[in-house]
Amino acid sequence: MFYKEKHINFITSLLDAQGHVTNVLAEHLKMNGLYWALSALDLLDALPQDEQRDFIREFVFSCFNDDGGFGGAKNHDSHILTTCSAVQISAILGFIHELDKDKIVEFIASLQKEDGSFTGDRYGEVDTRFSLCATLVLSLFDSITKINVDKAASFIKECRNWDGAFGQVPGSESHGGQIFCCVGSLIHLNRMDVIEKDKLIWWLCERQTESGGLCGRPEKDPDVCYSWWNLSAIAALNATEAISTEALIRFILKSQDDEKGGIADSPDNVADVYHTNFGIAGLSLMHFPDIHQQINPEFALTERALRTVPYLSHRKSPT
Repeated sequence: MFYKEKHINFITSLLDAQGHVTNVLAEHLKMNGLYWALSALDLLDALPQDEQRDFIREFVFSCFNDDGGFGGAKNHDSHILTTCSAVQISAILGFIHELDKDKIVEFIASLQKEDGSFTGDRYGEVDTRFSLCATLVLSLFDSITKINVDKAASFIKECRNWDGAFGQVPGSESHGGQIFCCVGSLIHLNRMDVIEKDKLIWWLCERQTESGGLCGRPEKDPDVCYSWWNLSAIAALNATEAISTEALIRFILKSQDDEKGGIADSPDNVADVYHTNFGIAGLSLMHFPDIHQQINPEFALTERALRTVPYLSHRKSPT
């Protein structure tokens, strides 16, 4: 059984009257937490109403900095992760056209290094997560040519391991979350030729455990969030039939809190907004009947949200 109304109540209880995620205690996570909450509510057809939307919009704009990026909260330094979340939120709530597109694109492009990688901010950390954030935002703004596409793809290729999977940086361990980032980036860059498809599908399918859940690395416990990270890559590769979706659905449903709502990382653990969002997103990828909005694995946004993005007017959404 899927506890849709309880999940809606669980998520909305985390939002105060002004749309802030009250139980995300680390201030730098406020923007990300808001994205997780709104993404889940969008999937459940339960987005906030007008007054709360206005407060959320005001919060997002208060985090916009002179360099063209967004911080995780007001007066925080810009970071590519929180900039991506801010843009995604603006798409979910339909005000993406109000953002300073040119300035955001300039900020993103400024973070690309000579080898094609991206730093998260001015301090220089490199991670394939940042490649995804960059290419996702630039694709939403139809501005992918503002970066060196060939070098961006070349860097991701350097992060590919012998097993066909991808890591955080060249030479690092293959990981389900990084695979999501690298596959998504390559889709946005139109460079799917970098992927060793059969090897990668094999690696991802091997991450399904006896419980039905997916894990991020060999010999690790299953975790609901990989129902999104791994499965979105599998879906993007048109290989969903290669795993047991029935078993994965059972694992996600067992991880629900049947009293208070929300989804945990695994059965009998405490629910949180992060795993609630990505558990619901995974169910959407598997066309679970109680979730009527379709998630797009490339943008981590619903098809409904993508229809609000004016720069994607040339894009045909799935039928």
